[in-house]
Amino acid sequence: MLVSVIIPVFNRAAMLVEAVQSALAQSYRPIEIIIVDDASTDDTPATIAALAARHPEVRSVRRDNGGPGAARESGRQIARGELLQYLDSDDLLLPRKLELQVRALAENPACGIAYGRTRYRDDAGGEIACTWKPLLRGERSIFPHFLRARMWETVTPLYRAAVCAAAGPWSALRLEEDWEYDCRIGALGVPLAFVPEVVAEHRDHPEGRLSRGDAVDPVRLRQRAVAHTAILGHARRAGVGSDAPEMQRFARELFLLARQCGAAGLAEESASLFALARDASGAGGNRAQFRLYRAVARTVGWSLAGKLSLIADRARAAFARPSSARTSERGRGT
Repeated sequence: MLVSVIIPVFNRAAMLVEAVQSALAQSYRPIEIIIVDDASTDDTPATIAALAARHPEVRSVRRDNGGPGAARESGRQIARGELLQYLDSDDLLLPRKLELQVRALAENPACGIAYGRTRYRDDAGGEIACTWKPLLRGERSIFPHFLRARMWETVTPLYRAAVCAAAGPWSALRLEEDWEYDCRIGALGVPLAFVPEVVAEHRDHPEGRLSRGDAVDPVRLRQRAVAHTAILGHARRAGVGSDAPEMQRFARELFLLARQCGAAGLAEESASLFALARDASGAGGNRAQFRLYRAVARTVGWSLAGKLSLIADRARAAFARPSSARTSERGRGT
């Protein structure tokens, strides 16, 4: 089966070369490598041309800048493979990734995605533990697990092209577009095949990342609001009820995002996310907390309510620290 490796890139020539080399080093064949240049303005186009000239597996397309999801979709539209591997330009495939995951899909024809584990490296190249995602333990479905977090990186899974076609195009979101995409697939009930090995590397680096930025930036929060709203809809279509612990956790995340949006001046988004959080929490949620917050928001407005709530959160966090730590800070004059 032909595997199409789709690599979106924007102004990242050196790391792109390493990503392409990791694809070319795969023990599995046949493959094609599709580089999607998202309107780079540096020497990336020249680098792409050189790679395509040297390696017959490589071809490329250039598009107007639209972000990573739109670039991946441009690659998907021209991919010829029965299987799709999305590879961000700053990540790496380990040599047997495609071999192991193609085999897993061949042995499990009902499964639409094969995935393994991912190794994480800091910006100095050192291996680090992933403390921000739950450890993958062979989950066989996307839901309800993906309500805790997006449990893998974009480089981790290998998709059947038919599954991606059924899910529809990548969104134009520039944040959490990958989480929303996988949850959309999860709503289809696609079974997963697990490869219990490290198959890829996700690298931190000092270059620009869309995932970095001010947590209270209104532009970023508006994108996250759209993504979270869609994810909740996908989870409901998958049949995840409010009594599920994962849904309760996601409801709390929606409530936090509602307050953050309010503090950033996004009153409409704040009110909408609050309503979603309240509904998602069901009978297991803190109804008194929701009633109190709604009363405050109706009195002072959603924006001021958000600001006051986050100030209160910081105060509670400060006083939750051990008293010895607070005394030490006062002694240092902090």
